[in-house]
Amino acid sequence: MKKNIVAAFVLVFALASCNSQLDDINTNPNATEHPLPAYLLTGTLKQGADLYWGADNNFNSSLLFVQQWAKIQYTEPDRYDVSNTSFTTLWNTGYATLITDLNTILNFTDQEAHSNYKGVALALRSWVFQLLTDAYGDIPYSEAGQKTTPKYDAQRDVYLGLLNDLKTAQSLLSTSGEKIEGDVVYDGSIAKWKKFVNSLRLRIALRIADRESDLAKQEVTAVVADAAGLIDNNAGNFQFVYTSSPQQNPASAWFETRDDFRVSKTLVDKLKALSDPRLAVYAQLPTDESVTTYVGAANGLSNSEANNQGFAKTSKPGTYFLTSESPAVILSYAEVQFSLAEAVARGFISGNADTYYKEGITASLKQFGVTDATVIATYLLQPAVLYNAANYKESIGLQKWIAFYGQGLDAFAEWRRLDYPQLTAGVSTVLDGKMPSRFFYPGTEQSLNGINYKLAVSSQGPDLLTTRLWFDVN
Repeated sequence: MKKNIVAAFVLVFALASCNSQLDDINTNPNATEHPLPAYLLTGTLKQGADLYWGADNNFNSSLLFVQQWAKIQYTEPDRYDVSNTSFTTLWNTGYATLITDLNTILNFTDQEAHSNYKGVALALRSWVFQLLTDAYGDIPYSEAGQKTTPKYDAQRDVYLGLLNDLKTAQSLLSTSGEKIEGDVVYDGSIAKWKKFVNSLRLRIALRIADRESDLAKQEVTAVVADAAGLIDNNAGNFQFVYTSSPQQNPASAWFETRDDFRVSKTLVDKLKALSDPRLAVYAQLPTDESVTTYVGAANGLSNSEANNQGFAKTSKPGTYFLTSESPAVILSYAEVQFSLAEAVARGFISGNADTYYKEGITASLKQFGVTDATVIATYLLQPAVLYNAANYKESIGLQKWIAFYGQGLDAFAEWRRLDYPQLTAGVSTVLDGKMPSRFFYPGTEQSLNGINYKLAVSSQGPDLLTTRLWFDVN
């Protein structure tokens, strides 16, 4: 009996030693067991910009939905002929990478990450959640990162939670506090981060304005009164500036090997009608030298119909957007000015909506290199550009759509919210003449978080592209 006990002990000891050796073997010597907040911040900013400006969520989906870009071949996404595997990148990267890394910073001790790191992390996490709920609707929020099968929060509750999170982020940020490293957007300027927080809070407050007008007014009033201020010039735009390959702008990388996108006919025709000087920035002249004007490609065509428009006879996106260093603009001064114009129009704050509106257009023109004062003044005086106080959504919606060129996810959200410009589905689209109102949930949610997925669908509506989200009232 004793021999058996000893043998068993030796066996257990041997197995334990073996497991210890295996643990050592399976340890990645190049991995950081205790990541530094600066590295996590840099990675989040780069990966967030790639997510926002990359193909899956931008030029192969939302930019097509809002008819800023169009497909000249492989037109399935432009005809809305997509499945629940088409929109996984925003969800998977948003949760598994960005929110996970930002939560890591937030969960650090004060010695590992001081309050300025945590304020920035909370602001960025709020932005990621905003993108997710704008696209999908009800999403895991309150239990995200805490449970393997988190519940879905109603979109209203997500937006309200984010508004509170941004207040907390603002309280954590201190211009007299410790410096942050790894900030490749604002180079450690906490004053600029505080302006970004308020500007993001303004954006989200207007997301809820058609549903929760009193609360939206309260939030906007508080933001405008905050001494930290809002993004107040183009130099303060929240943007990630790319470098050379392989760290180049995603659209630039795409066009190095592919040629399946053109500028949308809808956008080109509108810019031509307005004599908009941004057209030369947004589009290239066709490569066929016999075509001497910009020509957009129609959205929602079959592959053969799209091909027949002519690869050489239609306009590619402008070189500004296809260079390696082209910035990924995420929240701009122009957007802030349009938002303030809307806030005045809604009676949320005092001021002159027309002045804010004109400044929003001017900021956008200058953002894209149009700086001639005469050109700007001439553009602003056109009857079709003048601010229409009787229909502020039409004026602001159109100009915001133009200014958001390239920012597909937010252009898609604002188009749904403001209902302008009025777009129509292409002739070969597959939604019975309707246009998308959201992204599908990833198919993996049905298998990995099925109970909560079903509850969300039961509450929000069918998991279809045409299901309107809570904020999308009209």
